[in-house]
Amino acid sequence: MINSKADLKKYIEADKIAKNIDDSSIKSKIQSFLYPEPIWKFQKLLRKTEYYQNKNKNIFEKVYFYLLLMKYKKLSLNLGYSIPRNVFGPGLAIMHYGTIVINSKTKIGKNCRIHVCVNIGASGGKPEAPQIGDNVYIGPGAKIYGDISIANNIAIAANASVGKSFTEENIVIGGVPAKKIKEFDIKTILKHL
Repeated sequence: MINSKADLKKYIEADKIAKNIDDSSIKSKIQSFLYPEPIWKFQKLLRKTEYYQNKNKNIFEKVYFYLLLMKYKKLSLNLGYSIPRNVFGPGLAIMHYGTIVINSKTKIGKNCRIHVCVNIGASGGKPEAPQIGDNVYIGPGAKIYGDISIANNIAIAANASVGKSFTEENIVIGGVPAKKIKEFDIKTILKHL
């Protein structure tokens, strides 16, 4: 959770590394100013709104928070995202724009790579949502639902339907319903680890 300016900086830097964004050169800074990448813009807005939501705000910061929130909501709609604040740990990499829907009670650890058409939510009218560990890859079209937990270092295959907990680390899960496919080193996908 982002509670300070230092946390905000740490989260944005971790997200930048996860997305392989290099803005250290003047050329890259000019490029990002002239042609801003909308997903990266969304991720920075997500982190800034998380910071201001969690912070004790004076009147000026409240106004600034609501301005940021309006930009965040507009960009969310344009990109097809329904991603609540304070769900992801540092190192988030959203790979494409398109439908991504996440329940606000979901918690996802650090270094998550998530693709398009993912749905993570509650099930059966119960309010509990998935709790997902660190270093997790979520493939396109994956559906993760219910009061379940996913361990660290797991790759969830494209179009998987995950409705039960997986506590074993370093595996790939996939299928409908999801099951363990094989053992796997997540560092082959998440190269920044």
